[in-house]
Amino acid sequence: MLVYLFRLLSFLPLSALHRLGAALGWVVYLASPSYRRRLRANVEGAGYGAELGRAVAEAGKAMFELPFIWCARPERVARHMFEEGGEVLEAAIAAGRGIVILTPHLGCFEITAQQVAQHTPLTVMYRPPRKSALKPLVEGARARADLRLAPANLAGVRILARCLKQGETIGVLPDQVPQEGEGVWAPFFGRPAYTMTLPAKLAKMSGATILLTFAERLPHGRGFTVRFVPFDGALEGSAADQAAAINRAMEQLIARCPAQYFWSYNRYKQPAGAAAPDARVAP
Repeated sequence: MLVYLFRLLSFLPLSALHRLGAALGWVVYLASPSYRRRLRANVEGAGYGAELGRAVAEAGKAMFELPFIWCARPERVARHMFEEGGEVLEAAIAAGRGIVILTPHLGCFEITAQQVAQHTPLTVMYRPPRKSALKPLVEGARARADLRLAPANLAGVRILARCLKQGETIGVLPDQVPQEGEGVWAPFFGRPAYTMTLPAKLAKMSGATILLTFAERLPHGRGFTVRFVPFDGALEGSAADQAAAINRAMEQLIARCPAQYFWSYNRYKQPAGAAAPDARVAP
């Protein structure tokens, strides 16, 4: 039923889906006190309180554009995709050392992997959705030509490491809260956030190039601009220092279009079994 609904919605123009999404974003925001509290606290805590109204609408757009991204014909989706900084990616591919693509939950993060796969085969770490009804839809949409999935477990980590060893490209969402034992506490917009250590470990182990990317949602349903940005941080010191460097890079990306970040995500939760953050974890 859900797959059928998504396919039906995919025939609508992207502009119509975004209008519906913006309206739904406000409905959910007003109807759910817990959602409203978290989104508002995260937006204001990061210093972007002025973007609250836009963030509510953009969150709804992010949900309603999924039928288009996942189910519309690839050539139709491609007409809505634009690129900036593609030469950065091409130079990293030519270097042949492997590439770690870091994509925060910013803009249409579902489409960035499709754009990277237009340049080079890509393997992305994938965590199955909690609702089993979504699994065939999500996996079918994400696993396309030159786009492969690696499970978010030890076997998947080995797959990613092997890809980098062979000079290939992998993708990771670095602002996704890892499970206990797979992360460290590091500052994110001035608050301790449990942050994965995997991207830094893989990059340092393989000597791969780190690149940042995000897809900015354009006004009036015109599409998305996928931007590639070099990582200019230094992966030095402890695992916490390295995680902090990656978090700073994510903050810099988010500053480019803060209303489009996934502020309703519980980024500051404490995973089961993880120790509380040290009071010394500071901005």
